Amino acid sequence: MDALHDVLAPFGPQAGHVHALWMLTLAVCTVVFAAVLAALLVALLRAKRAGAESAPDLSSLGRPEPGRRRSVIAAVAASTLLLLALIAASIFTDRALARLSTDGALRLEVTAHQWWWEVRYVEPQVADSFMTANEIHVPTGRPVIVTLKADDVIHSFWVPSLAGKKDLIPGRTATLNFRADRDGIYRGQCAEFCGSQHALMAFFVLAEPPERYAAWAAAQRRTAGEPAEGQPLRGREIFMRSSCAMCHAIDGTSAQAVRGPNLTHLASRGTLAAGSLANTPEDLRRWIADPQQVKPGTYMPATRLSSEDMDALVGYLQTLR
Repeated sequence: MDALHDVLAPFGPQAGHVHALWMLTLAVCTVVFAAVLAALLVALLRAKRAGAESAPDLSSLGRPEPGRRRSVIAAVAASTLLLLALIAASIFTDRALARLSTDGALRLEVTAHQWWWEVRYVEPQVADSFMTANEIHVPTGRPVIVTLKADDVIHSFWVPSLAGKKDLIPGRTATLNFRADRDGIYRGQCAEFCGSQHALMAFFVLAEPPERYAAWAAAQRRTAGEPAEGQPLRGREIFMRSSCAMCHAIDGTSAQAVRGPNLTHLASRGTLAAGSLANTPEDLRRWIADPQQVKPGTYMPATRLSSEDMDALVGYLQTLR
């Protein structure tokens, strides 16, 4: 999935404030670094040259050096003022982040697992709430309030083009607000080492016009249809009697497990395994047959099926839109 993942390309007010603070910090640190190098160069050029046989020059130990003392005091004062300025900028940035209007906000609850993301859309009417995984659809221009939780270890939710990082700590709840001001696909990543497959724990935020988002949300609220006949129907039977139904849920069926991602609309997602594979029949077959080849250490077990049964299972899963 072609997605934007660039901290220097902000497309929301939260990311814009973080980007401005970063640019200010970079400018200040660049100036200080250049000044230190310049002072070092001047000192090297002005230093007296001595040979191997030269006696040590200790005359400066007893000689007052008011000029150098003033230079050191000025440097310390300038450094202190610059650090205070960066602290003030950080405080103002934090206040600006907190002032994002949340009127009419979309509310989400994101739970991090090793190594995937559970996303629950929380609506005022409980019947309108629904769940997905590893993809977050939001309407462009509408604020989003994300409640963050961790199921196992510490994770970190980060979409660099939309907002700063926020840690997810087991037993605690955190909140992150953001708004996408431009349609597009924005890549997110777990930014806290959380185990062997930390690097393969991505997610995607899809910002789209409000009417397109509304159509997507309406489709997500529907349960999985009943296959009429043929290969998909056989695939559904294989899913229900195999280990798949012990970990995954498909709304509208008897499969209601919550150990793995909800698969009700699996075929509508762009990727598999938290961004590790494209959502194609070939990659889906590969993932089901031997997940350890894709994400060593993942909790999903291999599913041993005949070629015909695997084709039927993949065919059924491809109908889940």
